[in-house]
Amino acid sequence: MNPDSSAPTHLHADEIRRRGLFHEVACCFWKEEPNMREVYEMVESEVIYIVPNFISEGYFCQQVLPRELRLDGPVTHRDGKTIHYCDPVGIHPNMTRLLLQRADEVAAGVPRGETSLIIVGHGTNLNENSTKAIQDQVRLIREGGYGFAEVVDAYMEEAPFVADWAKMTTAPNVVVVPFFIADGLHSFQDIPVLLDMREETGAALSETGLFHSNPHHLHGRNLYYSGAIGTEPLMAEVILDQVNDFDAKHAVNGGRSAVGCLNQKLSAWLNEGRDVIGEITVKAKPDGGYALRHVLDRESTGLVSHSGAIAAREIARCDEAGKFRPLHSAPTMKRGWELHVTNLDELRLALDFFYPAAVGCAASLEAGTLASTPLRELLGRQTGMYRFTNTINDEQAFAMVQKTCAAKNCQRRILWPLTPGQCFPMDEAKAQAKAIPLLCVEACPHIVSAARKIAKEAFEVKEAQRKAAEAAGAPAAS
Repeated sequence: MNPDSSAPTHLHADEIRRRGLFHEVACCFWKEEPNMREVYEMVESEVIYIVPNFISEGYFCQQVLPRELRLDGPVTHRDGKTIHYCDPVGIHPNMTRLLLQRADEVAAGVPRGETSLIIVGHGTNLNENSTKAIQDQVRLIREGGYGFAEVVDAYMEEAPFVADWAKMTTAPNVVVVPFFIADGLHSFQDIPVLLDMREETGAALSETGLFHSNPHHLHGRNLYYSGAIGTEPLMAEVILDQVNDFDAKHAVNGGRSAVGCLNQKLSAWLNEGRDVIGEITVKAKPDGGYALRHVLDRESTGLVSHSGAIAAREIARCDEAGKFRPLHSAPTMKRGWELHVTNLDELRLALDFFYPAAVGCAASLEAGTLASTPLRELLGRQTGMYRFTNTINDEQAFAMVQKTCAAKNCQRRILWPLTPGQCFPMDEAKAQAKAIPLLCVEACPHIVSAARKIAKEAFEVKEAQRKAAEAAGAPAAS
């Protein structure tokens, strides 16, 4: 829903990748591509470190991520790989330093003794640890002698509510630091409304190009609002700190090599003339590098030149009109560009930015090792507001999938069944012989959201019928 939610995670990964500390650095997301099941198709290393770029050690880190990433505990051995599950970044001790730094930057020159500091989180009743990281930081700053008049915590969806900030603080200056990973939907759009900084939810940060102007004169006080703590560039250091802390805690000694054949497989496909993937065409250059274009620009001239794999992420981010593309496999890629990469490593990374996990999934399909997730199994894993999605019947499921995929015009070929043995019709038009295929191994969030809508509507109909029946059978009022 918001084009900025994944941006900091990608930027921190770019920085870690630039340092050359690991053979591979990849990202995956809960509601964006690549998802947590696809990401394993993108990496070949024998040893994998998973660092949750999450603020708290709560519901997602303790329940959702281990389930989706198929983890047994801190260390998981599967398919010849060793997977280390680190602590989330938000609970690392260095977060205190980043919070203080962010507070001082946003209210430069404002005396701490005349300032209330509010650290804001999301809040949830799904896990008691969801607020612990923020409460710990509040305690550390409050007891650490850092000089603030007040230090308090506040939340969007549980008490104390951020909307009550004026009641819970007394200092003439109030600094609000969102303890969020990104300046996305919540921290940049929702919380400013709760703070009375604006009357309604505005556009995304990348769409406006401007952060909120400080200070805001509200309720007789000066309110300073900072960017989300997760956008701080030093968060890359915290991610690495969590890896090193894991090694120390579990006595891990090195072992970050990679053995795999994705580059060789990609090279073989190109040599066979399989030089198209989705809307992208790849051409080998005489100097050993590769040039990528939109397929409709194969013979075009005067294209805008880009260099390096990371440029692929920016090209793929928005369509021709500048609108965010949450579904990379929709045929909405903008034209007019040419991307140059120097080697197969860069080429594979660029293709993963264009079409996450596509190369790995195609290679696994050829090897006969690609596993797909039945829709019923996926819907059965949903929780929270999506927990009723699996109540839709089979007829609704088949119609929903056909309608949703057609509406998005998705280029991926569905490999997952409804249940084992109940397969969805395969679109053979998407199986091009001279192309690297785009494969769908698990239903995307668009399918899950559509299932929720159907289940919710069915529930509301039943509730209305129940209430009508109760009303019809109720005794007349005296």
